[in-house]
Amino acid sequence: MFWDKKTEPQQDLAHLGVKDAQVRDTLSVAGAADDFSDIDFTVDRRDVYEAGSQQWFEVSGSWRDRRVFLEVHQGDNVEVLGNFDARRLTLDDFGLAEADMAELDQRQNQNDFLDFEGKFWLYRFSREIGIFSEGHSTGRGFYCWQFAEQDGKRFLSIRKFEGEPFAAAIWVAVDPSTVTVFRGA
Repeated sequence: MFWDKKTEPQQDLAHLGVKDAQVRDTLSVAGAADDFSDIDFTVDRRDVYEAGSQQWFEVSGSWRDRRVFLEVHQGDNVEVLGNFDARRLTLDDFGLAEADMAELDQRQNQNDFLDFEGKFWLYRFSREIGIFSEGHSTGRGFYCWQFAEQDGKRFLSIRKFEGEPFAAAIWVAVDPSTVTVFRGA
C-alpha cells in the first residue's frame, strides 16, 4: 500500500532569527554588554504577552550569573528590546509612590516625565498586560507603566503584579540583525 505523507517543510536552521527563538536555543546578542562583548545565553523560559489585540513574546536565560531578557514584537518589522541591566529598581529609586503611579495612569498624558540618572524619561502609556508562560494554559496579569528616554534608545518599564511590590527595569532597543539563534536540542 502506498502512503502519501504530508511533511512539514524543514526550518532553515542556518538562518534563524530572533523571532524563531525557543526554549533550549542559545542566543548571542553581538556587542550588547557594557564592555561591548556579546551576551550569550540559553533560553530557559519563553513567555507570551498580551495587551488588547497586541501580542509579543519574551525569552530569557542566564548570563554572567544574572537573568537577561529579550522582548520580541512581530509585525511588519521585528522590534526587539533587551533587558541586560542587573539592577533591581523600585519606586523609591525614582522618588515615586503608589499614588503617583495611579495619577500617571489616570492622566495618560505623554507630557509627563520622570527625572532619573540625569535623563528625562517620557511617559508613553500604562495598561494591563497578560502574561502566559510556555507550557501553562492559564496566565496572570500585571499593570505596566512605560517610559522612553528622551533622545535615547532606552525604555523604562515599571510593573505591578497583584500582591507584589512595584518592580522596574531598563530596556534597550536591540537591532534584530545582531541576534544570532542557535537551535537547541
